[in-house]
Amino acid sequence: MTRNEGLIFERSSPGKTGAELGPLDVPPVEPEEVLGKEFCRPDVEGFPEVSELDVIRHFTRLSTWNYSIDVGIYPLGSCTMKYNPRINEVVARLEGLVSDHPYAPEGLVQGCLRVLAETQRALLEITGMDAISLQPAAGAQGELTGLLMMRAWLEEKGNPRRYVLIPDSAHGTNPASVTISGYAVRNLKSNARGCVDLAELQHAMTEEVAGLMLTNPNTLGIFEEQIREICEIVHRKGGLVYMDGANMNALVGVARPGDFGVDVMHLNLHKTFSTPHGGGGPGSGPVAVKKILEPYLPSPTVEEAADGSVRFNSERPKSIGRVRAFYGNFGMAVRALAYILAYGAEGLRQATEDAVLNANYVKNRLQDSYELPYDAPSMHECVFSDRRQAAHGVRTVDIAKRLIDYGFHPYTTSFPLIVPGAMMIEPTESADRAELDAFIDALKAIAREAEEDPDCVLTAPHTTRVARLDEVAAARKPVLRWKPGSAEEPV
Repeated sequence: MTRNEGLIFERSSPGKTGAELGPLDVPPVEPEEVLGKEFCRPDVEGFPEVSELDVIRHFTRLSTWNYSIDVGIYPLGSCTMKYNPRINEVVARLEGLVSDHPYAPEGLVQGCLRVLAETQRALLEITGMDAISLQPAAGAQGELTGLLMMRAWLEEKGNPRRYVLIPDSAHGTNPASVTISGYAVRNLKSNARGCVDLAELQHAMTEEVAGLMLTNPNTLGIFEEQIREICEIVHRKGGLVYMDGANMNALVGVARPGDFGVDVMHLNLHKTFSTPHGGGGPGSGPVAVKKILEPYLPSPTVEEAADGSVRFNSERPKSIGRVRAFYGNFGMAVRALAYILAYGAEGLRQATEDAVLNANYVKNRLQDSYELPYDAPSMHECVFSDRRQAAHGVRTVDIAKRLIDYGFHPYTTSFPLIVPGAMMIEPTESADRAELDAFIDALKAIAREAEEDPDCVLTAPHTTRVARLDEVAAARKPVLRWKPGSAEEPV
């Protein structure tokens, strides 16, 4: 197939149409008369003139060129791109759940409110925390929500403090969330095992520091084994511990952050609890807290009344206020609860254990082919470096591009930043052994190619409809949409 074959623009013929409208039975009206001139633009020429069949085939063809979790493994490290059971989608589309209006009286939507209450109860049991809000619409918004609650607690004590400590193994959104919340970031370097250095934490944790923002397991896929000691150091100086819970796929049913000494954390329902991930949303980043932070939760909260009903509580004088319209993305709570109830306690634990097993299987089988920067037990993901391949001029992005030729979606490249040439792989529990073996064999083959025929890797991918793009030009001069009359046709 040629580069542009199948483009809907190339199938355009003058006068071709997908619909035949009958004669008007009302007087014609100019658009400006209805909408106002300020909302209209001059006639635009250059749109394709195609039949309905052309349109259907165009978009269907594009869908077959896409890669998704329904096609194969999606090994993006730190993203937990797992399979979303279809039963979740069926439940979320039930008439009594999908059509209720957020402005409906509480008495008429008790079923929906009960779903929220049950989701909260399940997540609190899983995390070991005391109170929760489902309002935040994404993990990053959950981070900001947690930090604002930390600030409110410290302000009430008379000093909001100035800094938040972030290890170099944290998620990339953490520094941005800290800055937006009004704090300054102080970085902590990891020790030789890729974990928080207790001596450095002890030195950095002063009374100017509001707290520590910790990812656990961290982005190296390593569990912070000294998490209790870490929390004690922070608490002794009057600070709070925020745990980024994006990697909870390694802990559910096995360990609870609330038992470690964590004060506040967020969850990513789209990562751990199988709600849709990517494509612009919708997301969901619930924030769970210990009792000391419960008064500051976003308002309103969802609470069970003495008569057994579920109500919104807006009488919360210490609340940081709303962070999202209504009460977050309700459909995501429905899907997450369906996932939790379908698996049950034993099933959730097995999913965690399978995810950890898969990551360690990948690590152990690939460590002879790729450099392992930290020799510590992996949790849900493993991280290699391209050090051996770099000796032949091949870097992590080249390996990732070549992996496409083998039929797999690339892993996460160049992250975490503390590993030069990082190759971050998270298989999740969705991949079985046969698929993992095929994925591993592909990476082993690419490692051999890097030594024997590096140019083959450097010019990959070779089998895709579009050759390797100029990523610098794409970043600096992106073409985000088609414009009529443009010489640059989309590919």
